[in-house]
Amino acid sequence: MIETLSIDSASARAAQALPPDGPDIVPILPRQAKTVRDTGLEPRFVTDLVLKTIQASGKVQLAVLAGKLRLSISVLREVLNPLIAEQQVEVAWCGESDIDMQYQLTAIGQRAAADALGRCCYVGPTPVTLASYRAMVERQALRHADIARITSAQLAAALGEDGLAPATRDMLGAALYARRSLLLYGPSGSGKTQLAGKLGRLLPGPIAVPYALLVGRQVIRLYDPALHVAPPPLARQQEERRSCDARWTVCQRPLVHVGAELGREMLDLRYDAEEGLYHAPPHLQANNGMLVIDDVGRQRIGAAELLNRFIGPLDAGVDQLTLQGGQAEAVPFDAAVVFATNLTPGAILDDAALRRIGYKAEIGAWPATAYRALLRRQCRLRRIEYDDTAAEHLIERLHVQSGRALLACYPGELLDRIADFAGLAGQDARLTTASVEQAWRSMFIACEAEA
Repeated sequence: MIETLSIDSASARAAQALPPDGPDIVPILPRQAKTVRDTGLEPRFVTDLVLKTIQASGKVQLAVLAGKLRLSISVLREVLNPLIAEQQVEVAWCGESDIDMQYQLTAIGQRAAADALGRCCYVGPTPVTLASYRAMVERQALRHADIARITSAQLAAALGEDGLAPATRDMLGAALYARRSLLLYGPSGSGKTQLAGKLGRLLPGPIAVPYALLVGRQVIRLYDPALHVAPPPLARQQEERRSCDARWTVCQRPLVHVGAELGREMLDLRYDAEEGLYHAPPHLQANNGMLVIDDVGRQRIGAAELLNRFIGPLDAGVDQLTLQGGQAEAVPFDAAVVFATNLTPGAILDDAALRRIGYKAEIGAWPATAYRALLRRQCRLRRIEYDDTAAEHLIERLHVQSGRALLACYPGELLDRIADFAGLAGQDARLTTASVEQAWRSMFIACEAEA
């Protein structure tokens, strides 16, 4: 039987409560909690977190404490006043106003903080409840009818230089429009990973993501600055003008990428005893965004098992994660999932498994015209002068003689080698027939280059 979190219903309402604003701006973050009850957390948990944070800081100013815990001044005052009355906290310094006050623990408070650390050693931003997180993920869900949908024009603008056949581009657009799972397959180096990244950046944003979750009595760190990237400045400024819950941050829809390193243990919560928290698995961090699972068939988990692990929860919109002791919790799962492989799909998945994937798109060699344009763009990025004769030699001679397809990976790799050889010689990098030949030989073993 799955145990669920019992909390005050106010926490769920807090995630959906929208501060008043003009009709042209859609609020992203929930309203700031003014009381401990508004946070949806147990008072004992909030008090413990305040004690541990003051202990870790030594002396701490009220405004700094608010920044560390992402709580409002009014919530902190509600917690600090009883602690001062109980002689666990004392005022270490007074400024011109109570905002400038610095607080420190008394000997009694030090003992109370030690007891709090014994219960949970987490110190950091105050988490949000699982109920409020569920409500927020639902509100921002990709499947909602009112979420902006990709158009053919947007797709053409984003992928127009990727050497895709119109039919392939339409297939990618249909998968993104319908928010259905997608399998990209084709040879290594054909640009599947880069393409998945472009699709991820087409998802509309921004969204709200909490720094941490409280599940039962356990903290899960969700926010990762490498994955939850700040949106353009305008959206952030709009949010900062409101009285918002600082336990949440505004970011673009996340793009989470995992590859051959993926194993079963990465698909569940990972406990960090030193920090006293759980680290969220990749698919939880990808909520309201895109999860790219690369190198399918090469992971430390079978392709069929991997597919089953995600497709069922994706269809249901819910996944089950297990805490220490075997307690299972239902967490939301709302992400566009893209599988990518350089293996033959039929060799790693049977027909029944392949049917469960919404769309399948083969990503292969580029047309010569698109490949030449890619080489020209890569030259421009590296400030290497483009030369038509050298490009023709690469496409019509080296690729043809070796039997190597015109894959997206080659232009950049060749130009990087041209720059390496030129730098070694103390010269400016130039795209010439000789430099292309030299770079080509460095990439492939002799028998392949001469085949």
